[in-house]
Amino acid sequence: MRDLQSVEEFQALKVTENVVFLFTAGWCSDCHFIDPFMPEIEEKYNFFTFISVNRDQFLDTCIEHDIFGIPSFLVYKNGLEAGRFVSKDRKTKEEIEQFLEELL
Repeated sequence: MRDLQSVEEFQALKVTENVVFLFTAGWCSDCHFIDPFMPEIEEKYNFFTFISVNRDQFLDTCIEHDIFGIPSFLVYKNGLEAGRFVSKDRKTKEEIEQFLEELL
C-alpha cells in the first residue's frame, strides 16, 4: 500500500480510480493491529487501489470527509463515494473483508 502524497493526489484518485483510502496514524495501536493482514486483503481485493492516508498529515481532508476515528476506510468507485467503514473501533480482518465484499 502506498502513502498519499498530496491533497491534489487524493482529489485525482477519487475520480480516476476504484480506490480504498485507509486513514491511519503512526501512533494508532488499532491501526497497527491491521498491518499484518492488510497485504492479504489488498491482494484479494485487487480490483481496488489501496492508499494509506496519514491522519495527522491530512487532517483537513479527514475533517472534510467526516473521518473522525481511525483506522477508517473510505471507498470511491467511478468517481463517487461507494462506501465508508468509519469509526474509532479496532477492525478485524473479517470486518474489513465483509465491508469490501459489499462493494464488489
